[in-house]
Amino acid sequence: MAENAAQNNSKSVKVEKRDKGPTVHPDYHFIRVVMTNGTEFQTRSTMGKAGDTLNLDIDPNTHPAWTGGTQQLMDRGGRLSRFNSRFGNLGLKK
Repeated sequence: MAENAAQNNSKSVKVEKRDKGPTVHPDYHFIRVVMTNGTEFQTRSTMGKAGDTLNLDIDPNTHPAWTGGTQQLMDRGGRLSRFNSRFGNLGLKK
């Protein structure tokens, strides 16, 4: 019985070998990154070609998301004042 199970498992799918074509992996090379304050460094990337420059518009040195800067709430079209007039009197009762 074990021999019969082994024969059933021996059925395999025939896989044809194909010629190796161009690789699907992108080229990983060095690029230069220029921060908003002018400092620059080199890193490896798949962007562009080797030696290209990536100029950052927003970087961790200046963006409030990374620096912990304060966020200002702007009242556009009175939405904030309307919200406060409707729900401003709701509060946690102690």
